[in-house]
Amino acid sequence: MALDPPTMLTITIALAAAAALYLAIEWGSVREPSLLFWSAGFATITIGSTLALLRGIGLLLIGIWFANGLLVVAHAFFLMGVLRFTQARLSRAWLLMILVWLGLLVLPVGPQWSKVMLMVNSLLVALLTLKASFLLRPHGKSLSVGAVQLRYVLLVHGSFYLIKALVAVTPGTLIDLASFGGLIIQISLVEGAMAIMLIALSMTGTVRYRREERIARLAARDPLTALYNRRALEVRATHLLKAVCPLRPGALLLIDIDNFKLVNDLHGHAAGDRLLIALSEMIRTVLPERSLAARLGGDEFVILLSEASHERVVSLGSQLREHFQAYARETMPTPQAVTLSIGANLFDQPPASLAALIEQGDVALYQSKRGGRDSIRLVDRTV
Repeated sequence: MALDPPTMLTITIALAAAAALYLAIEWGSVREPSLLFWSAGFATITIGSTLALLRGIGLLLIGIWFANGLLVVAHAFFLMGVLRFTQARLSRAWLLMILVWLGLLVLPVGPQWSKVMLMVNSLLVALLTLKASFLLRPHGKSLSVGAVQLRYVLLVHGSFYLIKALVAVTPGTLIDLASFGGLIIQISLVEGAMAIMLIALSMTGTVRYRREERIARLAARDPLTALYNRRALEVRATHLLKAVCPLRPGALLLIDIDNFKLVNDLHGHAAGDRLLIALSEMIRTVLPERSLAARLGGDEFVILLSEASHERVVSLGSQLREHFQAYARETMPTPQAVTLSIGANLFDQPPASLAALIEQGDVALYQSKRGGRDSIRLVDRTV
């Protein structure tokens, strides 16, 4: 099969339509907004290539300027998808591209305008594509292999169009957009089909990583408070506990809400949930760097500190107790005060396991409860 313009356009239509459909289906499952923009971009390429093919075989008389202008629109959709993916914004100066694109549509049809059309069209595509590649630059290494691939595919694709714009103004270059004449046009059709495949694959890999990352994040988090759950804490605590030594003691604080049942009974379970969320926010506020916090279940929370000290543990626990009691008293009054009991362990040797450490904290917590609640019981094992 010869790679003539009609054949390449047919291949481009099939690839772009398949990419648009696949990304739309993916959006239906993951609801990633960038997928809609990327799908719209491939759908626009499908329409533009179809119009160009119909004109080329004489079935439809439509301006080739419009068909090529849709290529600019498609890459604008690609850029908007990258903007949503990276949470970035463009300056208003980029809106001038709309005026330039509209100016292309009023150019008269004729071979003498082919070079002008190709140069301006290629520059617009190059600017949009290179901008998208640049936006992925700070995210590529930190997000996924797919993001890195997408960045470089867009970089190569945009560079190709930049070179094409420069070649278009070279004297003696044969270019006839209306009849797909000239070597540049032939190469562009081949490059376009290849770029569609590579861009679609990179976008798919990028979004798949985002989806897997989101699933992993949800699996590691408590759904109500968004703190780590016990399983995630066990995984992340290993490195912290191994670093414990006499010069860098560790500490575990086991936190339990006193009289939590009264809140549920008097104000409803929704109020109890709000109280748990409020406590989790307070924990985040006081949590030092290189420390971990998790909800073990019910109204029980745990904080794991690195480079701890007796004074640091007491200060953090007291701060939490004071803030929590004031919040509970003002928002959810009860006959008996809703407070915090804390059992803490300070240690300078790696424990046998996190479970063993939590058991020790549970003993200290029990002593705090027996001592009248609303208190912190600290067992210092560094002495």
